[in-house]
Amino acid sequence: MSHKGEFYQRDREWHPPALSQDYKTSVTRSPQYSLISLENTVSEITGPRFGHGDIDPMDRDLLHNYASDGLSAIGERIILHGRVMDENARPVPNTLVEIWQANAGGRYRHKKDTYLAPIDPNFGGCGRTLTDENGYYFFRTVKPGAYPWRNWVNNWRPAHIHVSVFGTAFAQRLITQCYFEGDPLIAKCPIVQTIPTQEGIDSLVAALDMNASVPLDTLAYQFDIVLRGRRSTLFENRLEGN
Repeated sequence: MSHKGEFYQRDREWHPPALSQDYKTSVTRSPQYSLISLENTVSEITGPRFGHGDIDPMDRDLLHNYASDGLSAIGERIILHGRVMDENARPVPNTLVEIWQANAGGRYRHKKDTYLAPIDPNFGGCGRTLTDENGYYFFRTVKPGAYPWRNWVNNWRPAHIHVSVFGTAFAQRLITQCYFEGDPLIAKCPIVQTIPTQEGIDSLVAALDMNASVPLDTLAYQFDIVLRGRRSTLFENRLEGN
């Protein structure tokens, strides 16, 4: 996002349609008229800016950033890491990456989440960090649990982490979801199945990365984020184009 260069035309066959009958809430949330692409002006590209000095190193450690002293979040300990890149595989440095997720039992720390799984008193479920000069980021957290949702009679969401990439200004914020390699629920999720190609689905699946794991401590998953172009990661809040 900090580089000037060519933008690639959006591939409409890559991204899911706004309306899918098997994803019930998309019926009322999908646009009723044709989409319109708007060119960003200087105000959207340059500001307002985020205060990068507000980030604390502990913000990326979800195992401890909400826990009482000496305690840790409960669950399978993982590292989620990767790079943020533009459409030409160039790193996007110094950009804010935020995540939020359910706990190991599949429950969010949210007053409207009424799933039967217990709340973990030492897990807040959110974190943030800045990419380094190579566009690299990482978080320490627990692998979220699957949970049921009211779509059809027995639909379950696969384990997933929500990911937000901030950019250089508020108007550039992009949001997506990260799934995990080997999860059988991915193929059964009505939301995931709105994506028209297997290649598109695979772009949202973090790969098990044993090289980045910590022996006797933490497994690791790699999730690279491509902001634009034909190999763009799918972003749920930019259906009009990215």
